[in-house]
Amino acid sequence: MAQVAPSAAPVRDRPLEYGQENGRRHPLVALAMVLPFALALAVLFGGVEAVVTQVSSVAGAIGW
Repeated sequence: MAQVAPSAAPVRDRPLEYGQENGRRHPLVALAMVLPFALALAVLFGGVEAVVTQVSSVAGAIGW
């Protein structure tokens, strides 16, 4: 009979990745999630200047 490979470690035994211990995301992941939505709103509602201001504020908040 063939040997069965050991399965991956259960999730609870794996090391924590960035932010999992406190529920936070990496700032670049958060930015990547927000930008497409912000651009869609800018196109739909014509608020390009308002969206640019908000993106600038978020970039400042995350240290860019």
